[in-house]
Amino acid sequence: MELKKKTICVTGGSGFLGSFVVEELEDRGYQDIFVPRSKDYDLRKTEAIERMYKDSDAEVVIHLAATVGGIGANRKYPGDFFYDNAKMGIELIEYGRKNDVDKFVTIGTICAYPKHTSIPFKEGNLWNGYPEETNAPYGLAKKMLLVQSQAYRDQYGFNGIYLLPVNLYGPRDDFNPETSHVIPAIIRKCVEAKEKGEDKIVAWGTGEPTREFLYVKDAARGIIDSMEKYDKPEPVNLGSGKEISVRKLVQKIKKLVGFEGEIEWDTSKPDGQPRRRIDSSKAKKEFGWEAEVSFEKGLRKTVNWFYDNRRCL
Repeated sequence: MELKKKTICVTGGSGFLGSFVVEELEDRGYQDIFVPRSKDYDLRKTEAIERMYKDSDAEVVIHLAATVGGIGANRKYPGDFFYDNAKMGIELIEYGRKNDVDKFVTIGTICAYPKHTSIPFKEGNLWNGYPEETNAPYGLAKKMLLVQSQAYRDQYGFNGIYLLPVNLYGPRDDFNPETSHVIPAIIRKCVEAKEKGEDKIVAWGTGEPTREFLYVKDAARGIIDSMEKYDKPEPVNLGSGKEISVRKLVQKIKKLVGFEGEIEWDTSKPDGQPRRRIDSSKAKKEFGWEAEVSFEKGLRKTVNWFYDNRRCL
């Protein structure tokens, strides 16, 4: 499919991941890019979705818009996380079909995997159990979009693909303490504690769970690679293949920031999924993608960005 001349609609295109996806599109020579802003298009409403398709005349959709957050936000707003993500995705795919889009790229979530999945996570294990409880409403809402894409392919010939990225991090991440994920949350805590001369920070859980992280620019590149080269119904993982415990992660950030205080672990807070590391070999096989930015380099870039921009956050 020749995509360069087509109109690409990127929902969530002004957000963390979306801004990098739009930049990657521009770097590759795409010129007709439509980014629906939430103030103009509330994608939880059918009317706004219909209007988005009419205004954009979209031929390809990359669906990134989502209601997201860390464990705290998922526990506090499970209903919102389920409804918002299910409603947006289901309606966008349905009206994408009705508007005869050439391709629909859905960004799923690592939270869709079962709580106890053998390591590394393989796409074929996606249905082997229930997701980790604190993220289940969000994970299942996003997982249903895979079912919908496959059902629409079977019935209508709808060209929908589905990607499963691991936890993302990088510049422009969400550093709001109420909604942030672990990396931006710990960066902010360490920086502010250092500046205030405090002797400790508090981290959630035991520190024992492991996570895999993918630098946001690598993720953006993978999304566009798949848009250009992948047309199959099966989901595809996007990850770095590197696993680190939360405890070691916090120590890395602490050292990078230069905070010399103690880490207090609040074990009354949940750990989330016990382990996360995925197998991304399918992405390399199907469309030649693999992660390039090392965790150390990406983490340093993220810390530097926070220092440069925190007054505006």
